[in-house]
Amino acid sequence: MTICIIDTSVFCNVLDIPHKNQHRTEAKTALRQYIGEGYALLLPLAAIFETGTHISHLSDGRLRRETAQRFVEQVRLAVAGLAPWRTTPIPRPEDLATWLDEFPEQAMRGLSLADLSMIKLFEQQCALNPARRVVTTYRRNFPAEAERIAAELVRRIAFRRVEEPAQ
Repeated sequence: MTICIIDTSVFCNVLDIPHKNQHRTEAKTALRQYIGEGYALLLPLAAIFETGTHISHLSDGRLRRETAQRFVEQVRLAVAGLAPWRTTPIPRPEDLATWLDEFPEQAMRGLSLADLSMIKLFEQQCALNPARRVVTTYRRNFPAEAERIAAELVRRIAFRRVEEPAQ
């Protein structure tokens, strides 16, 4: 089974967040495909927080409230295990401390702390699931340097992993 980490842009498109939903059809199609193929979908806290921030910036108050209510409903379903994805746990304080140690250098490469947390989640999932494929939906949205770092990370992890059987 493949593990797929859902990023903010996909979550915003699926939830139909105004001004963040330009690729809604593609996002929903991809999500249906992942579900149909039995992917385990993870919704990182960073994606939840960033999506909430996008909603809070909507200028139309009525639309902001409606969108916020839809968002809360979907996140609650995920927390309860009733959505296609599940939320990731809150990072341990020692993990966050490590991320903060790395952040100044990563910021110089164009990575936000949210991006770094998703890379750390990817690393964690690969370590916890060495016989499973781990993919993300966020790599294409990273700045060029972050894309290079993510690709390097994938190469480092790939040689340690057991390949999935061909179907």
